Amino acid sequence: MTRRHRSHGSGRFERSEFAAIGENVILEEGVLAFHPETIRLGDNVYVGHRTILKGYHKGRMAIGENSWIGQDCFFHSAGDIEIGRNVGIGPSVKIITSFHGEEGVDTPILFSGIEFAPVKIGDDADIGIGTIILPGVNIGRGVQVGAGSVVTRDLEDYAVAYGSPARVVRLRGGPA
Repeated sequence: MTRRHRSHGSGRFERSEFAAIGENVILEEGVLAFHPETIRLGDNVYVGHRTILKGYHKGRMAIGENSWIGQDCFFHSAGDIEIGRNVGIGPSVKIITSFHGEEGVDTPILFSGIEFAPVKIGDDADIGIGTIILPGVNIGRGVQVGAGSVVTRDLEDYAVAYGSPARVVRLRGGPA
């Protein structure tokens, strides 16, 4: 079985190509955006150098106002990504929303079907440098994820979690 591969393009974009782009959005040098027509950026969003916003023709990506995305991040929104307001995402964070399904041992994994599962990050969360967030994960409001974590399951509001896989170590105090 062979599959023909095709280019996804250069990732270069014009700001007018985004589904929505707020006021005071900073897209640093080297940011790539694929399918920008599926990406919405709120007011006062910062996206760091060499970050890849990998939109997808079916999936959607939304980054809420006042959010900060560090350099060298990779967001793949085939299954939808929703990032809330006032979210900090450290450098080199990866958010993945698709995976290869199981077809059996007679089909190479590369040629198996692709399944999609959305990722949602609640308002006021902070995601540490080098974290990987896997498909289908919901990260609650005010969650703090430690550097280098691999988030494989949902994290409740105000959780503090770290590790591989990420485990909740305590809860932060909620709103006053």
